Amino acid sequence: MCNLYSITTNQAAISALFRVVNRYVGNLPPMPGVFPDYKAPIVRTGPDGRELATARWGMPSSSKALMDTTKKRAEKLQAKGKTVDFKELLRMEPDSGTTNIRNVTSRHWTRWLGPEHRCLVPFNSFSEFNKAEGGDIWFALDETRPLACFAGIWTNWTSVRKVKEGETTNDIYAFLTTEPNAEVGAIHPKAMPVILTTPEELETWMTAPAEEALKLQRPLPDGALRIVARGVKEDAAPAT
Repeated sequence: MCNLYSITTNQAAISALFRVVNRYVGNLPPMPGVFPDYKAPIVRTGPDGRELATARWGMPSSSKALMDTTKKRAEKLQAKGKTVDFKELLRMEPDSGTTNIRNVTSRHWTRWLGPEHRCLVPFNSFSEFNKAEGGDIWFALDETRPLACFAGIWTNWTSVRKVKEGETTNDIYAFLTTEPNAEVGAIHPKAMPVILTTPEELETWMTAPAEEALKLQRPLPDGALRIVARGVKEDAAPAT
């Protein structure tokens, strides 16, 4: 499961490659390490066309997952003799989000599979963790770490991301995963991100009906990725 990636290409290059209409979203510094719940750039369809925006990494967790954690919290409070308003406790249950999406047939995800909720998540490299292989293992399309993107979904959501923040409303995103190809599978045999590499794939993901777009949920061909770094929490790819 990919919970760490980098985006070091500047926003002008991102805008040019992904045909973005708006050209400026404020300061967008290189991010050699994007971690869960960080704000990072996404490309989505806005009122005037394709736009570059920033969003927090992590879509809402399922209602079952939140219910289960809230029940455990309630039980602990009740064991201490405290009165519990379960409905309010559930509303305020912290949820930093789900970063990777595999089961797109789940009712939890199908509501966000239309074109209006799809996005592109720019990246230069991504990491899978394998302690025996040196820790964080970074992959890219080649040693120059060219700009590419994950197939993502996004929404605007009100929830408690962190206890200290309380309830907030945020644009949030996550990206699809699939079975790994040979390079990723040797490090992380369970999954790899869904990566789009051609203009045709980008257009299909952003505009096609869900049935057609979800055919892109497949691994890259074997040999399409390179290991570009090992054992570092941030990939030191040069900014471009």
